[in-house]
Amino acid sequence: QVQLVESGGGLVQAGGSLRLSCAASGSIFSINAMAWYRQAPGKQRDLVARITSGGTTNYPDSVKGRFTISRDNAKNTVYLQMNSLKPEDTAVYYCNADVLITYGSSYWSFWGQGTQVTVSS
Repeated sequence: QVQLVESGGGLVQAGGSLRLSCAASGSIFSINAMAWYRQAPGKQRDLVARITSGGTTNYPDSVKGRFTISRDNAKNTVYLQMNSLKPEDTAVYYCNADVLITYGSSYWSFWGQGTQVTVSS
């Protein structure tokens, strides 16, 4: 089994910064893409950032230039550095990873439990 555990969420004032972490553990053979999504109340879960195993990144315009995704393959961990936070960034942030389970034959998408990010003002 695979678990993704997010950390680093919290309350921050507009203009502030937070760094989210997501550590994958379990019967992992390899991880392909990793990503961060967010979901505000009453809204869809939207992609925030994505990073491939080779380091290629993708961001929507809403966060481009403010958020940076990175990963440490040795630690099976993905990070999201969030700067210049705005109230509209308030949401539950979810980690996602495409994982090849040990002895498995295909990749499966796994989700973390989510971490709350609240931006005041």
